[in-house]
Amino acid sequence: MKLVLAISYLSLKPLSFLIYEGSLGDAKIFDYIVKELIRRRTLHKGSTLVLDKGFYSYLHYVEGIARFKIVPLIFPKKNFNLNRALGMISYPLEVFNGKPAYVEEKKHFYNSLVLEFKEKICRWKDFKPIRSIIEDIFKLTKNSFVFSKLHRYTMRSVEKTCALCVLLTCVVISLGINHMFKLHSTKRQYHVFDTKYSDFLYV
Repeated sequence: MKLVLAISYLSLKPLSFLIYEGSLGDAKIFDYIVKELIRRRTLHKGSTLVLDKGFYSYLHYVEGIARFKIVPLIFPKKNFNLNRALGMISYPLEVFNGKPAYVEEKKHFYNSLVLEFKEKICRWKDFKPIRSIIEDIFKLTKNSFVFSKLHRYTMRSVEKTCALCVLLTCVVISLGINHMFKLHSTKRQYHVFDTKYSDFLYV
């Protein structure tokens, strides 16, 4: 079982969580994650989605921009070739539907996505500190509240437990415990459940 937790970097608050049964690889659930976050209005057109190397795939870069209209900042692996990724991106056919002025407007939007993607992927290492902060949020959620040992026998029970865990995390962050030192301190102080969860992702 896999939990996907979406966190806003500016507020450090969890925005949404998704649960997947089985041991699916990160790359296999990229489409499901993005579509569900868009459906829940957690992810909006033009937003930047930061993902770790487990989601790495040239296809995900292309789909993120052309299909989902977002900036997919997936941390690249050593063999990443930016020119190859950019060469695979083209306007979706829907861009050419409508009046010429509207077509140009949609082209401009996609061009801006590509430029933003290029700028951010070239300095992806600058985003590592963001990942570090988000990982602290995950560790707070995982180790302090609910995910040491999770023994539940129905998906409904798992969902309720996860919802409570995410709620407690939101409460802690809302109280202003959003500094790295405070997060580490909180992890030592709060031990509400003795439970376990198999895996954590961040988006």
